[in-house]
Amino acid sequence: MSKKLIKSGLIVSFMTLISRILGLVRDVVTANIMGTGASADVFFFANKIPNFLRRLFAEGAFAQAFVPVLSEYQAKDEQAGTNETRKLIAQVSGTLGVLVTLVTLVGVIASPLVVILFMPGWFSEWLSGGADAGKFDLAAVLLKITFPYLWFVSLTALAGAVLNTLGKFAVSAFTPVLLNVCIITMTIFLSPHVENAAYALAWGVFAGGLVQFLFQLPFLYKAGVLVRPQWAWHSTGVTKIRKLIVPALFGVSVTQINLLLDTVIASFLITGSVSWLYYADRLLEFPLGLFGIGIATVILPSLSGLHARKNHGEFSDTLDWSIKVVSLFGWPALAGLMVLAQPIIMILFMRGEFTQVDVEQVSFALFAYLSGLLSFMYIKVLAPGYYARQDTKTPVKIGIIAMVANMAFNLTLAPFLGYVGLALATTLSATLNAFLLYQGLKRQSVYRLSVRSGFFVLRLMLAAGVMAGVVYYLSPGFDAWLAMDFYQQVLKLLFCILAGMASYFIAIVVFGVRFKDFKVQALAKSSPGCE
Repeated sequence: MSKKLIKSGLIVSFMTLISRILGLVRDVVTANIMGTGASADVFFFANKIPNFLRRLFAEGAFAQAFVPVLSEYQAKDEQAGTNETRKLIAQVSGTLGVLVTLVTLVGVIASPLVVILFMPGWFSEWLSGGADAGKFDLAAVLLKITFPYLWFVSLTALAGAVLNTLGKFAVSAFTPVLLNVCIITMTIFLSPHVENAAYALAWGVFAGGLVQFLFQLPFLYKAGVLVRPQWAWHSTGVTKIRKLIVPALFGVSVTQINLLLDTVIASFLITGSVSWLYYADRLLEFPLGLFGIGIATVILPSLSGLHARKNHGEFSDTLDWSIKVVSLFGWPALAGLMVLAQPIIMILFMRGEFTQVDVEQVSFALFAYLSGLLSFMYIKVLAPGYYARQDTKTPVKIGIIAMVANMAFNLTLAPFLGYVGLALATTLSATLNAFLLYQGLKRQSVYRLSVRSGFFVLRLMLAAGVMAGVVYYLSPGFDAWLAMDFYQQVLKLLFCILAGMASYFIAIVVFGVRFKDFKVQALAKSSPGCE
């Protein structure tokens, strides 16, 4: 079990690493061409809606609802020698296809209403003929281009969930690479030929969705699960998924809903606020996607299978393993990004329309987001502990509490801290969300962090503190970074990162961390996750 999880986790994390690197390249190109001005704000909003839906479906609610049911059907087929799994896939793909087609058409036709709903500040400017009135018109047009991404990403998520359940993690993990390649290509080659570079970026999103969808079809065919879609709203399998997906949609996506609500409030703040939050969120997403989402993607099919076989001990051990793994990488990522935030932003983005002021503003938002990095990661790996057992009620209750708390934090902090207050509010609500998810699993006797595992995480925190001290000592001040040319900045940053990594791994060895601690089999002997 442990070797299989580690192998699958490495595959997903490697593919995610490639995608995140290309995502940073995409952001570098975008920052160079558009900076953080009005057009950038509008594109980031127009991209946020389909991107929000991508996170819900590809990394969240759909998989959480569909995979446990699919695993259940697979287990029944193995026992009875039937072929109900293919039938379920056909029914789900047909039903989902019809629904997302209707939603996509409504979104494209009613794009101005979507802008009014999520960016009321821009609509207010448009009504009054203010300086930023053009944002509303541009956003409505861009949404017509980007909204069809919903159709592509929904069916891509379905295909990815099927392949993941079959143990073919690499295919779905690679598909985001194609999105980034399409956006980069369209931005570079199309932007010189359109009146606003935002149009090139929007068409890149559209093309990326199409390519992602087509890419997975041959793999489905090879696996023998490329079936003819069927409308089956009232079938047993689809009905079961419907009952699971609505609360799952809310429960697992609270963080993303909070980020979207931040955008609504940001529409009333100064120009640049949406862009500053976007770039900070993108940097946060690098370690979160690489480790948190990567591990969550791997453990959901495993947990679903363990629950179907009623293997409760290994279920708990797998959750314990995932907490340890994300802690191993999450704490040093937090420490390193905190200390090196400004030079990283400077090297990646400070060129063209992206100024020194933007570097400072993005770093402030990033500091606020980073304080909740581990909370975001723990949410990703704790939520599958509910959905693998088809328990969607508990996460939705927790999600409601967290979202209400986020809005309260927003209204309290935004008047004093502006866009930074929005980022900090998201962090605080995520921390509350993670805490309540853990308490729920503990109360249900599903998973309890043992004393041994708690000390393990504490040792990682101390090692990350040592790393932060080393990197802080080696890193020059902000003005010194500015005085360097680009190549000097890159070399100095690489030196700081390598020195930080070395100091972290030396520290964890000194503090008694051993890699045998990550073996699920070793944990099963004493069941520390159930102590």
